[in-house]
Amino acid sequence: MQNRQEKISQVVVTARQMRDIEDRIFAAGMPVVALMEKVAELIARRIQEIPPVLLKKVCSVPSNTPFLRGSPQVGGSRVGILVGPGHNGGDALVVARELHFRGYEVWIYSPFSKLKELTLQHLQYAQSLGIPIYQTTEQLPDSDLLIDGLFGFGLQRNLTDPITSAINQLNELSVPIYSIDLPSGLHTDTGVVLGTAIRATHTFCLGLWKLAFFQDQALEYIGKAELIDFDIPLADVEAVLKDAPRIKRITPATALATLPLPRPAVTHKYKEGHLLLICGSRRYAGGAILTGLGARASGVGMLSIAVPESLKSILVSHLPEALIVGCPETETGAIAQLQLPEKTDLSSFNAIACGPGLTRDATPIVQEVIESDRPLILDADGLNILAQMGAIATLKKRQAVTVLTPHTGEFERLFPDVPDAKHDRVKAVQEAAAQSGAVVLLKGARTAIANPQGAVWIVPESTPALARGGSGDVLTGLLGGLLTQAATKQIPIEDIVATAAWWHSQAGIIAAQERTELGVDAFTLTQYLMKALT
Repeated sequence: MQNRQEKISQVVVTARQMRDIEDRIFAAGMPVVALMEKVAELIARRIQEIPPVLLKKVCSVPSNTPFLRGSPQVGGSRVGILVGPGHNGGDALVVARELHFRGYEVWIYSPFSKLKELTLQHLQYAQSLGIPIYQTTEQLPDSDLLIDGLFGFGLQRNLTDPITSAINQLNELSVPIYSIDLPSGLHTDTGVVLGTAIRATHTFCLGLWKLAFFQDQALEYIGKAELIDFDIPLADVEAVLKDAPRIKRITPATALATLPLPRPAVTHKYKEGHLLLICGSRRYAGGAILTGLGARASGVGMLSIAVPESLKSILVSHLPEALIVGCPETETGAIAQLQLPEKTDLSSFNAIACGPGLTRDATPIVQEVIESDRPLILDADGLNILAQMGAIATLKKRQAVTVLTPHTGEFERLFPDVPDAKHDRVKAVQEAAAQSGAVVLLKGARTAIANPQGAVWIVPESTPALARGGSGDVLTGLLGGLLTQAATKQIPIEDIVATAAWWHSQAGIIAAQERTELGVDAFTLTQYLMKALT
């Protein structure tokens, strides 16, 4: 059974859901001021843990100071606190007070004339403590760190001058900025920049993960993200989310628990699934090799790979354990016809993955596998051919599971009527899955996976090292192997797709740590897949 912390780490909420959850907490008797104090204390502790290279001690504090009894005697260099009019500004002011008591040299930037009552009270108290307060950026002294509490979650309208000019000036200071809950200026759900936004070095997400943290366009503003868990009762989370489609972060615990491990003591290769890969062409032989190597890493029991006859010897040299099926080919070197071994047809396989390196000359092959009753993964040219056929109408005729793995360009060709995936990836992938009846994996810096019922899984971290040709082919093979094993063990399809995406990203992250982001070609990536599980 999952513990509370693991469950909380998976939850992703919209601004409305977060507001409803907080309303339940306050209605139960939690004072707003008490929650503000708790959150600020947690943030102040994290600020104290910033490496000394960023914050050096400038003064000492008497050991009998009430706030520091039993705490490390640490102080810091000058910290600027950016205060907005709402409770996010109140959080920032309590952080300012706590850092002041801990020996940091603190100043406050508060450009708004009207503040919420509680925020105003904290500002007045900060002033009584002698903390300098400034209303314009021109007045601001130097600082070694800025804490952004201008706007929290729920911002809807575009920011305007003078605050936009102030944010732009603050961004130019080349000072680390730590944002509270969300960088000021980002839309909580879409991650869209509302006029301008703070470019944070680090963001403390409060309570539960917000959707913006998993939208590609927000990532350059969020910096390193960290959840500040202030003990929201799970009952309140469940009461608000109820039957709404869930949006979940994929965590290592959930991904590893989904893998078909351990294997039973008594098994054999056919019990571990038989996967058919259909891939490659004379022009794109590497696509078949990379897809096969990805499938090999999955541990699938049996692997058959259908390629043009001219590629057969190349595939055998790279994947000697696989059954390489040489097929008749077109003049252009694409598969012209599936020519499976005697007494074998598509129903002989537990799953099929089709597309990498095919070229569009293999259209009849894609049509054939779509008409089969086997679980099917379509990628690359498999998706381009599907788009030409009319994706939604074609997929609605399928009775078996279909998994689509497009990047943004392929997604737009498949689903031209779905809202722009670049604007709100989560909403777009939900809509595409609902319309097509397929499980849709939308690749990106934060890969999102949706099932037809609207549930979404998000890969919470990745690396730009994967932005290289062939990386997607490796994912297709890995996913194909896991899907094949899931078909024999009744593991939920969506969980398997999410696990494959997480595994693929982790391999890229580990490889980039060892080789830099420039040194992770797709072939090298396959060599790190097993390292991601150890």
